[in-house]
Amino acid sequence: MERVEKPITRSNIRQFFGKEFYILKRKMKWYLGKEKYAKNKVNHQFPFQVFQHKSLILRPLKNVDMYLQENKRTNLQIAIKHLNGILIKPGETFSIWRLVGRPTKNKGYLEGLVLKNGKIDTGIGGGLCQLGNLLFWIFAHSPLTIVERYRHGFDVFPDVKREVPFGAGATLAYNYIDLQVKNNTHNTFLIELWLDNTYLNGKLTSKEKVNENYTIEERNHLIKTEFWGGNTRHNQIFQIITKENGQKEEKLLVENHAIMMYNPFLNE
Repeated sequence: MERVEKPITRSNIRQFFGKEFYILKRKMKWYLGKEKYAKNKVNHQFPFQVFQHKSLILRPLKNVDMYLQENKRTNLQIAIKHLNGILIKPGETFSIWRLVGRPTKNKGYLEGLVLKNGKIDTGIGGGLCQLGNLLFWIFAHSPLTIVERYRHGFDVFPDVKREVPFGAGATLAYNYIDLQVKNNTHNTFLIELWLDNTYLNGKLTSKEKVNENYTIEERNHLIKTEFWGGNTRHNQIFQIITKENGQKEEKLLVENHAIMMYNPFLNE
């Protein structure tokens, strides 16, 4: 596992202009590049379910006001309207931010929870990382190829009732920290997203049956103390593909390295 360097603290001005530079750079790539992005919506459903998952909307977190969690529900509701019903045709790339756009007050987004340099903060549109986490987990159980995914460099909250492995998600920040998948198959896929009172729900279906089975394994999980005194957490997430004939293939999807913001060696 690689060494994690102590994080560098940058000024607010440098962070702001750096962020805007990368936003502009990503927009230029969108409009001047040759990538074909998924954008078509349909109202009908496909007959074959590939994978379905749900995640709890309101999660009580230490030192986090619950109004930020309630606001997250509103932010998710606005964002998924742009994604629900999207087709991913052969050769197309699905991008969350290409479809959702910039979350602003004028669009109805509220102040929500964000992580800034490993610390809890607030920001307009906060909480949308839950959407990235859900979609990553769904895509990881499908034939779609994950071509862009980012993970927080900090592990902020201890594992409490964790249902998926550490690092099996995707962080989001408009627009250059994105989750993107490409359809390199001959099949067409459909994304369905909805909220109920308790969960954010997601489902991926396909026009033709997917004959392989996809499962996820966490391997090489490790917590260690770095030379500069902090604790870091590491693991690898593998995709296991089982063919119709029982043959298995495996692929390393992501490798995670994060600075822990709590003491992992103390009991809860």
